[in-house]
Amino acid sequence: MPGQPGNGDEAAAGPPERTARADARTARAGRRRLLPRRPRRPRRLDYPRAGRSGVRRWLPSWRQLLLLAGTCCALLCGTVGVLYATTEVPTDLNAFATQQNNVFYWADGTEMARTGLVNRQDVPLDQVPEQVRWAVLAAENETFYSDPGISFQGIGRALYRMGSGGDTQGGSTITQQYVKNAYLNQRQDFSRKLDEMFIALKLDQRDSKEQILSGYLNISWFGRGSYGIERAAQAYYGKHVSELNVSEGAFLAAVLKGASLYDPALNADNHARAVDRWSWILDRMVKIGRLSAADRAKYTDFPEPNPVPPLVGLNGQTGYLVDLAKSYAQSHADITPAQFDLGGYQIHTTFEKPKEQALTEAVQSAAKKLDPERRPADQNVHIGAASVAADGRILAVYGGPDYLKQGFNNANTVNVPAGSAFTPLVYAAGLAQGVQRERNGPRTPVQPTTTYNGDNGVDLRTPEGPYWGRDGKKAKTTNDGGRNWGTLTLRAAVERSVNGPLQQLGMDVGLDNVRRTALALGLLPESMGDLTPAYTLGNSTPSAIRLADAYTAFDADGKRTDPYSVTSVTRNGSQIAVDKPATVQALTSQVAAEVDTALRGAARDGLGLAKDGTGTAKDATGTAKEAKEAAADSGAKAGSTQEHDASWFVGYHGGVSTAVTVFRLDLKTLELLPLTGIGGTAQSAPDAAIPAGIWAANARGTAR
Repeated sequence: MPGQPGNGDEAAAGPPERTARADARTARAGRRRLLPRRPRRPRRLDYPRAGRSGVRRWLPSWRQLLLLAGTCCALLCGTVGVLYATTEVPTDLNAFATQQNNVFYWADGTEMARTGLVNRQDVPLDQVPEQVRWAVLAAENETFYSDPGISFQGIGRALYRMGSGGDTQGGSTITQQYVKNAYLNQRQDFSRKLDEMFIALKLDQRDSKEQILSGYLNISWFGRGSYGIERAAQAYYGKHVSELNVSEGAFLAAVLKGASLYDPALNADNHARAVDRWSWILDRMVKIGRLSAADRAKYTDFPEPNPVPPLVGLNGQTGYLVDLAKSYAQSHADITPAQFDLGGYQIHTTFEKPKEQALTEAVQSAAKKLDPERRPADQNVHIGAASVAADGRILAVYGGPDYLKQGFNNANTVNVPAGSAFTPLVYAAGLAQGVQRERNGPRTPVQPTTTYNGDNGVDLRTPEGPYWGRDGKKAKTTNDGGRNWGTLTLRAAVERSVNGPLQQLGMDVGLDNVRRTALALGLLPESMGDLTPAYTLGNSTPSAIRLADAYTAFDADGKRTDPYSVTSVTRNGSQIAVDKPATVQALTSQVAAEVDTALRGAARDGLGLAKDGTGTAKDATGTAKEAKEAAADSGAKAGSTQEHDASWFVGYHGGVSTAVTVFRLDLKTLELLPLTGIGGTAQSAPDAAIPAGIWAANARGTAR
């Protein structure tokens, strides 16, 4: 019934609120149908294209293509701008790019050795001939002076290669190549190529073209172990880069493309490639206006480079020379070890190659007499020698059999006693300072003609009385062979190598005064021996270099200069100050002349080698006669120790003093061993026979 709950009509109509909302919606819809339809807004990007069907619906219009191209261009420019703005030129070069050789030169300017891991030596750009520079530019980057540091055409080629599956190598300007070598790594990928490009752009804005070209030429790899055009000039043509002509420069520009392909010394194919590229580079220079056709016509023959040079190493004596020069440079040129390791130094030394060869040959000839396998006395024999000029220049050194086998330098060792080679210094002290024979008594001068007791075993006396040794016994003079010589003048004692008078002279002068004279003559304080009677017989241990230098004063009116091995140091063309020792007046000219007279007398008398002191050369080797002949117009002195564990020969001639020492060394204890029987000599042979023979052979060798 109507009005009753559950009536179906009422249920169908729903609640009154819902019915009202439905009516409202119907009314609004009706009104909208009565209103005119608003036009539809056009899409911002009509893609897919409206009103088109099929394939045309998906083909962009020319306006859309222009919009797409403009958008891409804007994004690219924005990206490039951001990358350019955020890229910084590195503040430091690669450690590898800055590391160079240190080059050591003989006194005549020829190369002696190179040290360091990288064979590079920088030179200023103005030392590279202009036409050589243009040969490189013609081969590598003829638009160098006009481009912005990059080549857009080259970059396009690199991008194409990358997109086609190749690498990004190629297409680089000289600026880009310099950036790669100096700041980046050698990896060939897109990221490194981008870094290279933007750094090159900024570097071109920051640095001059000359700075960039200079860096490129000094860093680039030219083959034959050479980085930089200076080392390349030396490796291929044996000359300084400033001496290259345009033809040689064109060849060096050719090997920049790859020494393994263009070094003609490697094989015939390389030679053919090198000739073709060399010719092309010269022709290219004509085309770009950097070489006249007339000049080009002069170069029809390929400039054959030198054969591959042997590596100049530290073997033989070279390492000893390099060590001496390096040590001197670091202590007298204010170069730290770290700076030296970085390299780039050119060290001009005092060493003279002919004298070095003569000294080495003299020692090696004497060493042939040694037979350590058959004679125990010849085992562990060491020989050291040094030649020093009157002005202190170290001219030659023999440090050992081979630097690579024995690193320590026998010529610079400080553990070998000088023995009786020290007695001329005692003689000089007596002549210079006089003697005091009585306690609180006056000092009185002595002369070369002053006489002393030359017998063996005479008591040594001080102003206070006899000298008592630590063993509670009186100290006595000791002559070689225990010989008695009777009364001798001091000059005769030096000439005949009689120890006793010089031992007593040292006591009369005062051992501390003898020490003062030895220091004035250049012996180092740390090499001084104990001030006992053994001091006058050479318990001090100067090196052969220092003892040779001390003897120069006797031949130079008493003047001497500390030994030195470096004359000048440069780095990349800039001079570095080197402190040189000053010449000092160690002795008066009169005292020096008297010592010189005695030493020349020793040379005339057979240098003290003959057992009877007469120069008749009675020893088995005849060395005294050889030395006497070689020592004409020379001053010289043989020396040995009381323990017969070291022998010396020191002499000078023509303004050069040479000291030779021979000793045996126990490599475990570093103690000196007896020299008796060395070289097969008789037991009675003088200890100094071998060093005297070396000195004589060297004197003959340098005289040739």
